[in-house]
Amino acid sequence: MKQFLTTMAGVFAGLVLFLIGVPFLLIVLAAGAARPAPPPSVTVLQLDLRDPLTDQDPNNPLASFGRRSQSVMSVIETLDRAGRDGRVKALLVRLPEAGLEPAAADELRLAFKKFRAAGKPVFAHSQGLYAAGVTTSTYMLGAAADEFWMQPGASFQAVGLAGEDLFFKRFLDRYGIEADYEQRYEYKNAVNPFLYSDYTPAHKEAQLSWMGSVYRSALAAAATDRKVEPAALVRTIEAGPYLAEQALELRLIDKIGQVREAERAALKRAGDGAELVDLAKYARARRDRGGLGSGPVIAVVEGEGPIVTGHDGVANPFSGGPTMYSDDVAEALYKAIDDKDVKAIVFRVSSPGGSDTASEQILAAVRAAKAADKPVVVSMGTYAASGGYWVASEASAIVAHPTTLTGSIGVFGGKLALGPALARFGIDVRETAVGGEYAGAFGLGEEFTPAQKAAFAGWMNRIYDNFIERVAKGRKLPPERVREIAKGRVWTGAQAREIGLVDEVGGFYAAVDKAKALAGVTGDVRLRRMTPQVSPFQALESALGVSATSVRTLAAAAWLMGDPRAQAVMDEIADARLRASGATVLAPRAVD
Repeated sequence: MKQFLTTMAGVFAGLVLFLIGVPFLLIVLAAGAARPAPPPSVTVLQLDLRDPLTDQDPNNPLASFGRRSQSVMSVIETLDRAGRDGRVKALLVRLPEAGLEPAAADELRLAFKKFRAAGKPVFAHSQGLYAAGVTTSTYMLGAAADEFWMQPGASFQAVGLAGEDLFFKRFLDRYGIEADYEQRYEYKNAVNPFLYSDYTPAHKEAQLSWMGSVYRSALAAAATDRKVEPAALVRTIEAGPYLAEQALELRLIDKIGQVREAERAALKRAGDGAELVDLAKYARARRDRGGLGSGPVIAVVEGEGPIVTGHDGVANPFSGGPTMYSDDVAEALYKAIDDKDVKAIVFRVSSPGGSDTASEQILAAVRAAKAADKPVVVSMGTYAASGGYWVASEASAIVAHPTTLTGSIGVFGGKLALGPALARFGIDVRETAVGGEYAGAFGLGEEFTPAQKAAFAGWMNRIYDNFIERVAKGRKLPPERVREIAKGRVWTGAQAREIGLVDEVGGFYAAVDKAKALAGVTGDVRLRRMTPQVSPFQALESALGVSATSVRTLAAAAWLMGDPRAQAVMDEIADARLRASGATVLAPRAVD
């Protein structure tokens, strides 16, 4: 009886999920598939940077389900189109109260300046800048606007950059937990919190170095945009914090007012009949899939997040942060190699690192592209460090933002031995193993034995030597020089340019220009995305265990009953089938 009730409960839950959950998700997908009406003839775009911001759009369309988010790449591409759209007259930006990722702010600043160069003003509004994150980068972005507004009485606390690290050494000692790690070398400080109770000299040196570089870069850019002496701006900033009214007196901002007042100012500048349109809505109305038209193609391959082996099977389409799967990225690079229209590749990387094996797989595809006479230019986002630099090391050229965190040429690994700590609570760890002694090296009970330690250290040395070799070859530097600047140290893009790890300082479109130059291409080009995209229906099938056929059947039934949104779903299915069969040129279904 108990088994029967359990089975019936499972069947009932499945029916509820299928009859309620699937139609609900179909409605959401339909809303996303249906293209909004064309923008008004006089449009002011609104960009809200208070929403979470990634570097790239997720490959999985359900990844952002239930939460607002946007990507740096989608924002800059939309602003690039808007700059050429005669209907768009201005941009209103809502700034976050905390700090932005510095390189993301750099990329957005370049997009704002390009938008302004098209004769279109940018208005920025802040409800306060607080000491959380890199607020000087948020301030820099506001300073790039034509008018920088702040809410009356709001706080201006963008006075510097500070961070804290937790050190667990004394805690581990107290409970008998042994940290057994190897580092290559002294600047590879990711595991320092387990090994020490304070910063080592090398850790502190590297931390202060990149923080100082990020801080100076943001204020230098802000000084340039506000046409003041950098030293004077630094003195004013560091004498804070201030209220908005004081910031106005000190010319740190331009106007004081509520966001409605900033909106009215932007609409007035745009002209009679102007309307506010959300940037994401405008992007959907104007979206194209790249590759439309004729002419040479620059392929765009993207990778964001920790680098791991395998591919994105969409096992959990509602999962959090992005991941850089080596199979997917390598496949995208090989697709670009095989595409006869592609003349060069821009590889956008925003990764703090990961598996050396996965990184090598991606690097092999980069080498293959170069061997096929297709230059590969890496465009670095927020991070391109450790494994993120490994995949970039042999590119034809590397372009980074001044505040990109890169380098970290090194390796670490090890374990926490919990056996003695668990024994205090009556929990005994016992191991059974066959084969060589190294088979049990990563058991959690005890530290490495001397033999295991020697074998593990040898493995770390080989990985480090391989890393050095690839950087030396790719950057055309003597191995001895690479060893001097490696040791696991993080550099900013500006610093990396000085020591030869980066070729140019700039954003995504600077990388596109570099790719064109290396390929000998002039004039306009088409940008074609190669990174695999999962259709909404593939994602839904994986999420709910419902066959794609069932999803299509439900959508078709709704279409037959006259639901216009279901028609959009059916259109999306047709497009997904075409893309799955290799079609990349799909004309938009709606006409502006």
